[in-house]
Amino acid sequence: MSNAVPDRLSDRVIPYLMINGAADAIAFYIRAFSATAVYSLDLPNGAIAHAEIEVFGAPVYLADAPDQMPGDAANPNKLGGTSVILHLYVPDVDEAVAQAAGAGATVAREPADQFYGDRAAVVIDPFGHHWSLHTRIKDLTPQEMTVAMAEMMAEMDANGS
Repeated sequence: MSNAVPDRLSDRVIPYLMINGAADAIAFYIRAFSATAVYSLDLPNGAIAHAEIEVFGAPVYLADAPDQMPGDAANPNKLGGTSVILHLYVPDVDEAVAQAAGAGATVAREPADQFYGDRAAVVIDPFGHHWSLHTRIKDLTPQEMTVAMAEMMAEMDANGS
């Protein structure tokens, strides 16, 4: 009898990305995030019914969901945006953004130190998915983050931003 929850997949939520061009996306994620392809279930027409990759050891599922796909599951470009941001801690956010941009991602927010103790940036992959890349630079308690956020907001108000 097999485990109801596979050991390596327990205690986690796995993002499942709907993509128009899943095979191209897998190649992009390998270049942009040094992802590892785990497996792919290919359909006779060349589309990918289901694939799994690992990004920094975390599983990510994906499948082809072209613009003409029936039903509610759709890729972000068909929807005109996304309601999900993929949050990823990386050893060096500046290096990760440069690698992703070099692979074809659009940098939506350049790397910058944040009040909550991370250096963070946002890139958008060519398939419409947003990746929030972070490197922890300072450990802060929730109380310290609250104070830092209030100070940042006061500074923004003072500067009219």
